[in-house]
Amino acid sequence: MRAEGPGTVEGPGLYVYAVVRAGTPLPRKSGGVGSPPAPLRAVGPGPVAAVVSAAPAQLRARRRDLLAHQDLLTQLAASGPVLPMRFGMVAPDEDALRAQLAAAEAGHLAALDRVAGHIEMNVKALPAHDSLAALVAGDATVRRLREATRRRPGYEANVRLGEAVTSALARRAGEAGRRALRDLAPMARATAGGPEVAGCALNVSFLVAQADSDRFRATAERFAAAHRDHVDLRVAGPLPCYSFVEAGAGAGAGAGTDAGGRSAPAPVGGG
Repeated sequence: MRAEGPGTVEGPGLYVYAVVRAGTPLPRKSGGVGSPPAPLRAVGPGPVAAVVSAAPAQLRARRRDLLAHQDLLTQLAASGPVLPMRFGMVAPDEDALRAQLAAAEAGHLAALDRVAGHIEMNVKALPAHDSLAALVAGDATVRRLREATRRRPGYEANVRLGEAVTSALARRAGEAGRRALRDLAPMARATAGGPEVAGCALNVSFLVAQADSDRFRATAERFAAAHRDHVDLRVAGPLPCYSFVEAGAGAGAGAGTDAGGRSAPAPVGGG
């Protein structure tokens, strides 16, 4: 598989969306990546299968294709457990994909069992930038620097005050985020830390039983409302279980190249 540059892959090959149990019904009215999208099909030598379509002649991380990839995973998850692939996974050909699926079969079955009946919920904790009044009232350092800046305004005083405010907002968001994690974790089968996000104090995904997803969201939203002066708590989901597919279990799933030309052997987390 060739990659012409960041975010670009040129065919041929099979675009791999996910690994599922053999026999999982494919969405009847769902377009995949490409314009027009190629028909979906399942490729698999045994109890697991990869959901694929012909790879577009040229694939970039356009909004339309990113959304199509996500939408298809969501629809597949409605029919059973899914091991999602990141955007841009391309296998060289069907024979190679079948061989890789067979080699990783046991790991895939274990991962599918682990996520069956569950969805992923993602929670991010960001500083509450609209709560400066509450911050000044509750943080002695910020209050002192603010008064000093008022008495003797100047560039250096403003810089010190700005740094103190930024640090205090991040600290308060982190503390509130950790309290949210303690409140929400008992409702999840597992948790997984997500990648660092600029300006984000906490990024955690939760593996939640589908039957508990509404209760989980309601609890998170109540916490967010009660602590809005400390944290901007953002909840996303239900999502396919990106963060709870172990890399080792998926190592043979879709070995190939992603849209940036990187080796992309396994389902990976989103968050």
